Amino acid sequence: MLLASAVVVWEWLNEHGRWRPYSPAVCHHIEAAIRSDPRAASVVLGQVDPRLSPYVVDLHSMHQFRQDTGTLRPVRRSFYDPTSAPGQGCFWEWENDAGSWTAYDTEVGIAIQAARDRQQPCLDLAPLGFCYLIDFENMTQINGQTQRCRRIQRRSDLAYPLVSGPLPKSHHAWGPVSVPGHGGLLGVDPCACQQCMLMLSVKAGTMTTAQTLGRRPPQTKPPSPKLSSYPLPGSAYSLTLPRPPTLSRSLSPHRTSLFGATGGYSVAGPGGACAAPLPARSSLVGLSRPALQRIAMAQSRALIASGVPTVPVKNLNGSSPVHPALAGITGILMSAAGLPVCLTRPPKLVLHPPPVSKSEIKPVPGLGHCCRKTTKKQARKGKTPEEVVKRYLQKVRNPPEEDCTICMEALSGPSGYKGPGVGGISRAESVGRLAQCGHQYHLQCLVAMYNNGNKDGSLQCPTCKTIYGVKTGNQPPGKMEYHVIPHSLPGHPDCKTIRIIYNIPPGIQGPEHPNPGKPFTARGFPRHCYLPDSEKGRKVLRLLLVAWDRRLIFSVGTSSTTGESDTVIWNEVHHKTEFGSNLTGHGYPDPGHLDNVLEELRAQGINEEECLPRE
Repeated sequence: MLLASAVVVWEWLNEHGRWRPYSPAVCHHIEAAIRSDPRAASVVLGQVDPRLSPYVVDLHSMHQFRQDTGTLRPVRRSFYDPTSAPGQGCFWEWENDAGSWTAYDTEVGIAIQAARDRQQPCLDLAPLGFCYLIDFENMTQINGQTQRCRRIQRRSDLAYPLVSGPLPKSHHAWGPVSVPGHGGLLGVDPCACQQCMLMLSVKAGTMTTAQTLGRRPPQTKPPSPKLSSYPLPGSAYSLTLPRPPTLSRSLSPHRTSLFGATGGYSVAGPGGACAAPLPARSSLVGLSRPALQRIAMAQSRALIASGVPTVPVKNLNGSSPVHPALAGITGILMSAAGLPVCLTRPPKLVLHPPPVSKSEIKPVPGLGHCCRKTTKKQARKGKTPEEVVKRYLQKVRNPPEEDCTICMEALSGPSGYKGPGVGGISRAESVGRLAQCGHQYHLQCLVAMYNNGNKDGSLQCPTCKTIYGVKTGNQPPGKMEYHVIPHSLPGHPDCKTIRIIYNIPPGIQGPEHPNPGKPFTARGFPRHCYLPDSEKGRKVLRLLLVAWDRRLIFSVGTSSTTGESDTVIWNEVHHKTEFGSNLTGHGYPDPGHLDNVLEELRAQGINEEECLPRE
């Protein structure tokens, strides 16, 4: 046996096909859960990071599950050299257009740190698949095509968790271990269960100036028996495991690798449940994912034949009426009960349309412009809050025997409001009737309600929500772009698509926001939204432009999805952010979407007669 140590990094697959690492704190949390209960079914990420409160990692299927939408994303557990950047707690980041910092992918950060440790003046990321040059002297990233420079930074944080334990000497059984100091990946064999085969991926690369990412490994001769117990200096392998054995555990005598005359091997668990023959390691390197899935299906049949129950929770072909969120919750509950759960591959999420050239982008018919900006808060209308409120009230000389629905005190008596900000009000005008809807309130209560709002010169009846004046919001400054692209939305095959792009940078809260003077974040921008380029779709767009001008599309508050406070959030006007699917409920087809948006805009005081004039 050969003692070895490795740094564990848990990663999730984003919509662009790139593996993004979880933070060190989250990885420590997942590893701690595995150590405390090796049979653990799932880990709740919100326990360590409130921003990840909707997310659960299912350890059996190796998927990240979002509880509010039912979205599933693959996750993996990778092993890196302890002397690499993740083991040292070194993180490299680049400055994005919003002025905040974005972390490089794990392997790119490892390559940058290794080049810095060798005191190289610069590093070309072309071997890693990126057309960038890292300049360590000026701490910049230079685009090789556009020559654009961005700042980079090296940040120190908590190191990723370290695991150690006995590894077998046989190179054939486990694959080579990366050379210490090269920042490579540590290879470990998976078990032969269905999930392991479905998620199996093999990476190989030469460890020169930087690891080569996404290329086939060089052809090398098999090592001689004398060198079989030592790492190969020319290559490193990473196996992504859905449910890998922890390195601190010794190999069970019931799980062994047996090579036969055909070059294959079989892996058996207790009772011989996983005993289907598998191809040799070398034959798996060049296999595509469909080929691996075919092998996994053979393993699945072996599992069923051996009496091991598997419960499909989500239908692969989408014929099941089970909602993804319900399916995911069912899987978690069954895993917690100790029942095996087989999560099938979810339908593909299509957030964005196919690439569109600039010549194919056209203005929206009837609108000569294609961009709208908001800057500072609109000026108040009215000298004092009392003057604003009285503008919409009629005097009530004899108040009825009813309660004011704001303070819940009798209208015939004084207001129950005792707070500051309201001046003296005479008895004769202590009660007023809103002119349009007729509801009656204490004038002092209405003034207090106005002072606690946006103070934009408008007033909204707290009973029937009728709006008096022009309602505006506290949307931060930003930009709204809109144009037509030559693709159709599901359910709207006869028309093209209106694409709306919202972009709001982070900033400092103003007096109209919850915490004036405190910074606010802006997650997920630019946000892409879609409408059909139909007559009703263009009507919705014109009303959205009115809402944008009145700063009603977004607000600053607490996200209901992540729980993060002081961040930009949607403001009760729903948008469709999925282009070609409807997995999260924010896509098409949705026959009632346009009518629902018109109703939501009407609730914000924006009616159809307020459409912008056609130009």
